[in-house]
Amino acid sequence: MTSVEYGASADELWSLYREYDWWSDREPDSVRRALRNTDETVLLRDEETGDPVASARVLTDYVYYAMVYDVIVAQDRRGDGLGTELMAAIRDHPRLQDVAPSLLAREGLVSFYESCGFEVRDGAVEHPDGDPEPLSWMLHERD
Repeated sequence: MTSVEYGASADELWSLYREYDWWSDREPDSVRRALRNTDETVLLRDEETGDPVASARVLTDYVYYAMVYDVIVAQDRRGDGLGTELMAAIRDHPRLQDVAPSLLAREGLVSFYESCGFEVRDGAVEHPDGDPEPLSWMLHERD
């Protein structure tokens, strides 16, 4: 079982980031700085151990845009449905009810995000870091 928290510490996020080569260059101080400039953070915590098991950050103006970044699930918990639970927690976030969340998805994750209600709005977006892997801009429309 997990619990949803709206907010996370930099140490909790960094403990998840360091599991991925994708974010191997992230240091605790830069994660703290990024977190200070993040509007919303969603964290899933294992209720038995208290450990963070999934998280995402959202940059938003609370009206037009809510861009989801750094979606991550702990390596030993992948396949447990936590990604779906995390996306639902973002969609249900009390402060994000008036805005449709969007994200940039790597090609291999598009079908996962579609299963969570996101729709591809634009394919083959250039990666902001210059990575050659194509990204798709996806949006989750509000009902």
